[in-house]
Amino acid sequence: MQRLALFDLDNTLVNLDEAFRVWVAEFAGEHDLGAEAVDWLIALDREGFPHREVFFATVRERFTLPESVEELWSRYRRRMPHLVRCQPEVLDGLARLRATGWRVAIVTNGMADNQLGKIQQTGLAKAVDAYALSGVEGVRKPDVALFEIAAKRCGMTLTGGGWVIGDNLTADIAGGRAAGLRTIWIDRGTWPGVDHQADHVVTDVLQAVEILQVGNEGGGSPRQQR
Repeated sequence: MQRLALFDLDNTLVNLDEAFRVWVAEFAGEHDLGAEAVDWLIALDREGFPHREVFFATVRERFTLPESVEELWSRYRRRMPHLVRCQPEVLDGLARLRATGWRVAIVTNGMADNQLGKIQQTGLAKAVDAYALSGVEGVRKPDVALFEIAAKRCGMTLTGGGWVIGDNLTADIAGGRAAGLRTIWIDRGTWPGVDHQADHVVTDVLQAVEILQVGNEGGGSPRQQR
């Protein structure tokens, strides 16, 4: 199997949940919404809206905000790249993979300005070989086409195999399997009791990097971790 690792971005390489909590506190303070609004906004986010436009339409209606949905959403996209963080250990892990012959790419859903901003602000743009963003390519995970674009930019094809690493069982794990790739699911406790077909389950992206490294050092498939 070729050394190809396709990583999700949000809550995989960067901690979006942590950044979102910071944004919520800022947003509630800016609009004088009060402490209860913070809990409400976090709970709303956890409901898993398929698109931020829907999220902000709900928020605008709830608090009778004067700004349009597009303005609220645009301001969010401008702010979030400055709030997300990528741990130095994660950047080091990606560097170790590339130093041992891996080709590494980011495959993420989301608006181009928001996701590209995160990749650039966190230093990930220089830490990977390529990236494929749904907001740029016009196709979203779990569609295999987005994985194909990332693999091609790494100078590879999906037919040679590889890995998908991410926290979403549909977009990343099911999408990766549909692309013919092995998968590592980062279980953040948001899919309790859901059946899955991931090859490995971890709680942190650094554990996923270790699986990839150990597997290749040993000359075979990494041991199963669940």
